Amino acid sequence: MTPMSGGMPRPSEQAKAAFTALLPEDPALSTRPMFGNLAAFVNGNMFTGLFGDDLFVRVPDPDREQLLGEGGADFSPMPGRGMKGYVNLPPGWAERPDATRTWIARSLDFVRTLPAKEPKRAGGRRR
Repeated sequence: MTPMSGGMPRPSEQAKAAFTALLPEDPALSTRPMFGNLAAFVNGNMFTGLFGDDLFVRVPDPDREQLLGEGGADFSPMPGRGMKGYVNLPPGWAERPDATRTWIARSLDFVRTLPAKEPKRAGGRRR
C-alpha cells in the first residue's frame, strides 16, 4: 500500500491501470473515486476498489474466510474501522490476473443480489 502522507493512501498509476483492466466489460458497472482512490459499483453498491495499491472486494462470509486463509485481510480504511463484508486480496493481486478476475467476478455476482441503492440527492437531507 502506498504510504499515507497526512491523508488517505493513493494508488499508483500501475495499480489503477491493472484494476481498470481487470474489471469485466459490463454496461451496468461504473467506476468513480472513493476514499480518494478508485472503486467499481453495480446498482449503486460498491463491489471492488483500490485503497492505495491494495485491492478490496465485497464478498459473503464464506468467501471472506477463504480470502483471509489465502493471505487477505479485512478492509479497514481507518485503523479499527473495518468495513463489514469487504476484504483486501492478498498482496501481489496484479501479478495474478486470473485469480483476481475470479474474485472480482465473485464479488460482482454477490453484490448484484443486494438491493439497489438510490442515488443520493444533491443538497443533503430534507427535514
